[in-house]
Amino acid sequence: MTALLAILTAMGPLSTDMYLPSLPSITHSLNTDAASVQLTLSVFLVGFAVGQIIYGPLSDRFGRRPILLIGLSLFGIASAGCMLANTIEILILARFGQAVSACAAIVIARAIVRDLYRAEQAGRVLSLMGAIMGIVPALAPLLGGVLEPLFGWRSVFGAISILASLVLLIVALFLPETLTHSNRQPATIKGMLSSFGVLLNNFQFRRFVGMVCLCYGGLFAFISGSSFILQEHYGLDEIHFSFSFSTAVLGYISGSLFGARFGTRIGLNRMVSIGACMLAVGGLTMIILVRLQPPAVWHVLIPITIYMCGVGLTLPQCMAGAITPFPERAGAASSLMGFLQMSFGALVGVLVGRTVHLGPMPLAMTIAAVGLCCFGISLMGRSSPHRRHEVR
Repeated sequence: MTALLAILTAMGPLSTDMYLPSLPSITHSLNTDAASVQLTLSVFLVGFAVGQIIYGPLSDRFGRRPILLIGLSLFGIASAGCMLANTIEILILARFGQAVSACAAIVIARAIVRDLYRAEQAGRVLSLMGAIMGIVPALAPLLGGVLEPLFGWRSVFGAISILASLVLLIVALFLPETLTHSNRQPATIKGMLSSFGVLLNNFQFRRFVGMVCLCYGGLFAFISGSSFILQEHYGLDEIHFSFSFSTAVLGYISGSLFGARFGTRIGLNRMVSIGACMLAVGGLTMIILVRLQPPAVWHVLIPITIYMCGVGLTLPQCMAGAITPFPERAGAASSLMGFLQMSFGALVGVLVGRTVHLGPMPLAMTIAAVGLCCFGISLMGRSSPHRRHEVR
């Protein structure tokens, strides 16, 4: 079950990471510019955010399994549309459709965790899922870096479409329904808004979701800018970029495994504070190193690996802390959290996309800013009078 949920959670990152080595090629193939190609990343997050508002409440009403099957089917079709796009505008539109459908997998996977586990057990499972999921982003750029020189960038989306069909088959054959009838909620606009209102009025939800947004903002800043920074500024080819990107992902896997192993022993809040500290250290270290001369790729890779380790520690625990208090609204909590997370990531992605031509410093400043803010929230939350309401 954990492995299957991890695969579902990885569908979104796979859709992004696998085609990162192809971004410069897409720019030349479709006769466009880097900022326009960057929109294929940012619009994916916008679609991912919009779709999450829909799937969570629907899964709270009709069950996890049928909504997931519909989402995976649409994801395979949209991925094929990306493969066939012959203009940047069509590719952007197809990426939006790919995102709206892909988000069903991650929303429902998190809701299933809440259906089956509680509190720190959910954090442990989400950490294990994160570690398994991290293998996919580590391997995806490598696979994309091999496919693109051999068969062109369209083959990357073709491979994603085939994989989506295989996952759909596995879910149809092996995934049971986990939502009990007693926990099902009405799928009305009024009911959805009421659920979102309850969530936003909860201090614990706001605190953890704020940290999720900031943590993911730095992660997506690197995803958005890494291809252009590492390939064009530091001169890496597709294969070497893929290995460099995978090095950063290994930091995420390490943090997730540590969280899964020691999360229940250390405690959710303390684990979050440790991870947030690493986010700040990673961002500040990158600012210092990228100023060194001569430029070297490790000036970016070492700090981002530290940051990604912090992401692995922080993100699963914050997600667990946000959704576990709401068993009857697990889908809505997962949806709203994902919507805010992806919306913030999209804004950061647009900012980074507009500044990649200036070199690595804007990327370093962005990552440092979100890391410091996340660390600040972790400290404020621990000293807040609302702390008595938090998951321990």
